[in-house]
Amino acid sequence: MGAATAEALRIAHRSQQIVSEIIADESPEGKIKQRVVMATGNPQFAELLRFCHNPIKAGIAAIRTGANLYTDINMVRVGITKDIARFGGKVICALPESDDVSDGELTRASAGLSLLGSHLTDSIVVIGNAPSAALTVAKMVHDGIEPALLVATPVGFVNAAESKEQIRQLKIPSITSVSTQGGTPVAVAVANELISMSFR
Repeated sequence: MGAATAEALRIAHRSQQIVSEIIADESPEGKIKQRVVMATGNPQFAELLRFCHNPIKAGIAAIRTGANLYTDINMVRVGITKDIARFGGKVICALPESDDVSDGELTRASAGLSLLGSHLTDSIVVIGNAPSAALTVAKMVHDGIEPALLVATPVGFVNAAESKEQIRQLKIPSITSVSTQGGTPVAVAVANELISMSFR
């Protein structure tokens, strides 16, 4: 092991110690909060997470049975550990390569998720960027699509808070953040901790 790698591991270990002291909760929800706080550098973010309908149990079960994980953008896909493949699942970005899939009323992220249709049933959907994608998936759930778990932490001042509130009203497992805050690092941290838990 090189000196640089050893130093990086030392820093990561010390960071984990500090976060464990700040969030002194070793429950499954606590471990996800710790991971998110590490990713954001913001201890207050732990209070912004919401867990509805036993999402951790549902997410782990889905991962262990080989469920695919669909993301709204490539940045979220790239950040998620590919260790999920050891269970047979894949991390797939729903974002289409062309704008042609949209009729002008949907963003590309929304259109891509909409095109997946029933493929989202029993999958894990992770939205870290686009409030429009969260609203689209919420509508799809109303129409009968049933993801095993929906992780939604879009950030922004237009529809971000509202889209996550809509998701919390659904009768499916979800992990969301309240308010306008969120973003890709939060969604990635949640997904990666769920995958780590699946190995325990």
